[in-house]
Amino acid sequence: MSAPHIPTPLEQLGPRPFSFYPPIRNLDHNEWLFRRADGNELHVVNTKSHAELCLPLRYLGGVSSIEEPVIIVGLVKDLEYREGVLVPHVQRVLEMPAAVARAANGDPRPWAAAPQPRRLAPVLGIRTETPQESRKNRKFLGAIAVSILIAILGMAIVRESSRVRFFTTPVRLPLPFTASDDYLSIVAKWGHPATSRSRPGAGGREFHLLRYPDHALTIVLWGADRDHAFYLGALGRGGRVLHSTQLPDGADSTALVWAAASTR
Repeated sequence: MSAPHIPTPLEQLGPRPFSFYPPIRNLDHNEWLFRRADGNELHVVNTKSHAELCLPLRYLGGVSSIEEPVIIVGLVKDLEYREGVLVPHVQRVLEMPAAVARAANGDPRPWAAAPQPRRLAPVLGIRTETPQESRKNRKFLGAIAVSILIAILGMAIVRESSRVRFFTTPVRLPLPFTASDDYLSIVAKWGHPATSRSRPGAGGREFHLLRYPDHALTIVLWGADRDHAFYLGALGRGGRVLHSTQLPDGADSTALVWAAASTR
């Protein structure tokens, strides 16, 4: 039996629009829809121009955990749209010649500077530090250096923690249910749901949504009616797939759980 398909973060969005960060250069509108996955490439469609792009999977980051005002999909590289394909953006820096740089800064030309007459350097009174003052200055400078180092480390930790929270793919929950579970077995384990709803599906079957607010999720069943429906998976806030299972034919149930989310 082949291993079940592990969906990418874009596939988990289903029909919901999203924006790339950083935005793709040379494109004005930054709102997209997922079209399909093809091997190591993902196909997305611009909601305004309807142009379809092929995004290599190696450039894809994660999906933001915050969906308002728009879902953000992270890119691991700054990309630009060039001649119908996506390529990494290269920042080109032009170095100014030394003579031009001196002229722009108002510096005099070295050959035009007037020679200065030779004269003796003025004698300055220099006071040497005492050992006590030297130790005090070293302690003061050391304290400043330690404070700067602590501030830099703190900013790095905060930045990395916020980046992980922003671009991490939602975690699947280890729920105690499989495709062999039905309504009665779920009620025996977790009790009766707070609400129970049904939505029409394909092939004369129905989605049955069992809401458990204490667990912050909705269980999805699939079948002709509630008493003959079996477990598909679980949905979280915003229609995010929290759990899926292996169907009797060996396929993963994630696609059906998405379909249940779109009909809620």
